[in-house]
Amino acid sequence: MANTTARAGLTPQQWDDEFFKAYVRDNRFKRYMGTDENSIIQLKEDLTKKKGDRVTFALVNELTGTGQTTGTLEGNEEGLDSRSHYLTVAPLRHAVAITDWDEQKSAIDLRDAGKVMLKMWAMTKMRDAILGALASINGVAYATATEDQKDAWLVDNADRVLFGAAKSNASSNDHSTSLGNIDSTNDKLTPGAVSLMKRMAQTCSPKIRPIRLNEDEEWYVMFAGPRAFRDFSQNSVVTQANRDARQRGTDNPLFTGGSLMWDGVIVREIPEIEALIGVGNGGIDVDPCYLVGAQAVGLGWAQRTKSTTNTRDYGFLHGVGIQEMRGVEKLTFGAGTGDTDDLKDHGVVTGFFSGVADS
Repeated sequence: MANTTARAGLTPQQWDDEFFKAYVRDNRFKRYMGTDENSIIQLKEDLTKKKGDRVTFALVNELTGTGQTTGTLEGNEEGLDSRSHYLTVAPLRHAVAITDWDEQKSAIDLRDAGKVMLKMWAMTKMRDAILGALASINGVAYATATEDQKDAWLVDNADRVLFGAAKSNASSNDHSTSLGNIDSTNDKLTPGAVSLMKRMAQTCSPKIRPIRLNEDEEWYVMFAGPRAFRDFSQNSVVTQANRDARQRGTDNPLFTGGSLMWDGVIVREIPEIEALIGVGNGGIDVDPCYLVGAQAVGLGWAQRTKSTTNTRDYGFLHGVGIQEMRGVEKLTFGAGTGDTDDLKDHGVVTGFFSGVADS
């Protein structure tokens, strides 16, 4: 007698695994995610194996001592400067309900019916969480941070924040005043501004590490708002460089609108980066841009995405949901005496540039 067995592809666990992989793979920021310290968005899944609501990201700063050539090492050792960032995770849930079935559906059918809608929702939430983290002020959403909080953040991060095309636009570590110095003529996102932000990343303390590709290639990535990217892509120096140095034909970024490269920086347009309305000189809008290196953002999971189902109204109304437990934060490490004193954005140089709306 032959026994009937359930197909592996029809089990909820198999569905959950496939959903999670597709949801992460199709995310706009997937190419920047990884589990090691060379990743722009560093992933940790420690809490999927143990209890807790916080994931710890550790930083050990580079050694700065000169070392010994003829002297003794004993008594001349250098202490390691280690810091920590605690990332908090929380549940995230959503569901869809499907009615008016011609016949009773199984739970697996329901999962498949809502799969696309729920995946798109999860991807949008992940994207918004990453962008919100990049803009945050020491863990506080930019939109709700007070002027005092923004000024205190600027004091600690003065070596990694640029207002417009020149460092001199920063005014006495006053955030709103500095934004007000950005004008529509001189403070667009230009190749010179990108190079300046790169030099700031290389010389700030502690330095922002570029990501390494192919063993010895070092790159930074800049996420630019749509108006700042418009000005950068239309800059004559950029158009000439892409015309002369990149491939010819319809695959050239000048035609595709794809990422542009300048001075070891990949400049990528992120349309969802919102302009700061009316904060610049003369009431112009300002576009935030983020030049990022390794360990700019932390992503911690306590529970990978799993599906749930619900049937009610005498079997007429069928629902399918997803839930996960995760957290996304910009990684900040203390630069003062205590572990978390004088927090600095570890892997981000933040730039603010003219974002005049299209006429």
